[in-house]
Amino acid sequence: MTRMLEAARTTPSASRRTAPPTWLVVAVACAGQFLVVLDVSVVNVALPSMRTSLGLDAAGLQWVVNAYAIAFAGFMLLGGRAGDLYGRKRMFLVGLGLFTLASLGGGLAQDGWQLLLARAVQGLGAAVLAPSTLTLLTAAVPQGPARARAIATWTAVGAGGGAAGGLVGGLLVDALSWRWVLLINVPVGAVVLAGAVRWLAESRAGDRRRPDLPGALLVTAGLATLSYGISQTGAKGWTAAATLLPLLAGLALIGLFLLVEARTAAPLMPLGLLRVRSVAAANAAMFVSGSAMFGMWYFMTLYAQNVLGYSPLEAGLALVPSSLSVVAGSKVAPRLMRAAGPRTVATLGTLTAAAGFGWQSTMSAHAAYVTGIMLPGVLMMLGAGLAGTPLAALATSGAAPGEAGLVSGLINTSRTMGGSLGLAVMSTVAAAATGSGHGPEALTDGYALAFRTSAALLVGGAVLMLVWLPRGSSTVSRG
Repeated sequence: MTRMLEAARTTPSASRRTAPPTWLVVAVACAGQFLVVLDVSVVNVALPSMRTSLGLDAAGLQWVVNAYAIAFAGFMLLGGRAGDLYGRKRMFLVGLGLFTLASLGGGLAQDGWQLLLARAVQGLGAAVLAPSTLTLLTAAVPQGPARARAIATWTAVGAGGGAAGGLVGGLLVDALSWRWVLLINVPVGAVVLAGAVRWLAESRAGDRRRPDLPGALLVTAGLATLSYGISQTGAKGWTAAATLLPLLAGLALIGLFLLVEARTAAPLMPLGLLRVRSVAAANAAMFVSGSAMFGMWYFMTLYAQNVLGYSPLEAGLALVPSSLSVVAGSKVAPRLMRAAGPRTVATLGTLTAAAGFGWQSTMSAHAAYVTGIMLPGVLMMLGAGLAGTPLAALATSGAAPGEAGLVSGLINTSRTMGGSLGLAVMSTVAAAATGSGHGPEALTDGYALAFRTSAALLVGGAVLMLVWLPRGSSTVSRG
């Protein structure tokens, strides 16, 4: 790692002498983005195998997903600031190195706590790595059609990573073992690291303000503590000390985070931005949408394997249509926005997703694939794709040009934070409905209630969008 960091300190003249083809820079940056997005979803189909191998309970399975998501969300804005301050290439190397080592540790884990720790460190590495992938790409490609094509490639690779997660995970678990959904990152990460050292050029924004480390630690600790408290409600009840103490501590940490952000010179999340209606409304809507939709992959893969008896590969293949539909929704949304406006499209997408979640909540222990998984899954993710694009456009349209990157990171953080807390809530809801039963019928009842709760939350989110999001589309055009 030290040699890699030293190699990152190349002089401008050396960089000019060995300037690599632009497509190599784009390929390395996109490969880093692909790994980050892939690991959000790739573990889902491996969860039943992890549970059997390491003796994890339902709460432990939830934390396999949430440990990554919370660390990723909590440190993502800090990772972007660190890239501006210390150099994007350097942070790319640090993040990818941390991500790769954590993948090795998770793949070799012998106890549940070791796996959860590795997933949290993976999320930290991803938070450092992810912001650098786009800034390195835009620094390497001149403004104009070439940069537009490069950014489109980066976006497609990110969407492809999410879509490929279930299929890749299923192939690895069926052919090798659950450990390889993590170990596969080691050789791939090593190759990308070598390419980054060789081909990426250093860049920084020249901003010498110190990064807001206290803010990142407080919001991450607050989210993790809140999620733990929520997960305790199923076993202990809402009034037990084991539930109330972490819930109150989590709320206190988040309150302290807001206080720190209001007083620090270079805050992680400038609270003044939330006075802009489009920024505040779009982030609130994204938080609600993320809390309802994030658990879809988690519960669908558990339902397919634990109830319907699918193998990991079959479960991954079963969710391919859903994965493709979110990409399709994202592509169609800009055209609809020009005709109907972003608020209408965001609301329409959210209601489409709510219809899919409502349909999925009618699941049975003996459902057919087309009506029990494919069609409701396509509706859920088509709606997610339709809603996400206008919400992101509205959020960034309300910011000054110099704040566009910060606001973009903020809405991604809102979505991931909402998803982390939402998964904790929905897992608790499912566990309460399942009770002490472990058979297919009991599990189906639990999963169905989680989908029904998500559908109701999405309907509430659609109302929020209609009431709060700006009506016109002119701001989006200017943004």
